[in-house]
Amino acid sequence: MPIMDVLEAIKGRRSVRAFKPDDVPNAVVEQLIDAARWAPSAGNIQPWEFIIVRNPELKRKLAEAALGQRFIEEAPVVVVVCANEIRSTQGYGMRGKNLYCIQDTAAAIQNLLLAAYSMGLGTCWVGAFREEEARRALRIPE
Repeated sequence: MPIMDVLEAIKGRRSVRAFKPDDVPNAVVEQLIDAARWAPSAGNIQPWEFIIVRNPELKRKLAEAALGQRFIEEAPVVVVVCANEIRSTQGYGMRGKNLYCIQDTAAAIQNLLLAAYSMGLGTCWVGAFREEEARRALRIPE
């Protein structure tokens, strides 16, 4: 896939809520995660975790947790990005938990979105969801 200029990606990226049914190969998903990992983070703690979801039933549960946003279950792959507050807290106390963790994870998400756009893939950053419901669906420990 062609790689474009960073500024072109920044200016061109949009939230996409209608997806082609084409599969996104694992190698491409790995490239997206790698781009996310290169985001800056306080003390290089990298407080993010990535969960790749392809299972239709799990995507349905995530769509429900996201207040019924059905486009989530129609996406060929969903990348759930989690912020590991414990990791940031260990490095920077409450400031790490309340600020750095969120900043760092947001930077990783933006890297992923821009990389996806540069490869011709549509994405949508979903922030509206019931956290506990998503946590249960994904079996993420407290």
